[in-house]
Amino acid sequence: MLKKKVEDICNRQVEREGYSSNLYLAMASWSEVNGLAGVAQWMYAQAEEEKLHMLKFIKYINERGSKAILPAFKKPPADFKNVEEMFKEVLKHEQFVTASINEIVAMTLTEKDFNTHNFLQWFVMEQVQEESSAQAIIDKLRLVGKNNLYQFDRDIMSLRAPDTNVQPVG
Repeated sequence: MLKKKVEDICNRQVEREGYSSNLYLAMASWSEVNGLAGVAQWMYAQAEEEKLHMLKFIKYINERGSKAILPAFKKPPADFKNVEEMFKEVLKHEQFVTASINEIVAMTLTEKDFNTHNFLQWFVMEQVQEESSAQAIIDKLRLVGKNNLYQFDRDIMSLRAPDTNVQPVG
């Protein structure tokens, strides 16, 4: 069974991963209605990946003899200034998630919960990839400029890292 502190902080991460999924769904919707089908596809794929991250935490908490709590999710923003600003928000959000994962890792060491520490290592590496991917997209957007998005939108899925780290839940 997880120690109460570890259970609570892992349940907090369930909420953060679920919010992440909803945030990317909101970004996908904004992209779609603004004629950016490629960006929307990227965001929908990202939303699905975040949902899988949430499910990993839920299953882990339950498998360790504790109880995962499914919270209400805060409503994400629905409008964005432009694509570059939206991806800056993606990077900022991924940095927040990285800090959250690191906080859990630190707690597992304090609590001497080496099983959870080991479980979290996948997320540590995943966050390196997430931040790198967001930064690469921002870099590409700066190269193409604000008025030259057609090819970027068409090719954005080629910028997604292969889902080698996404493992099925269950």
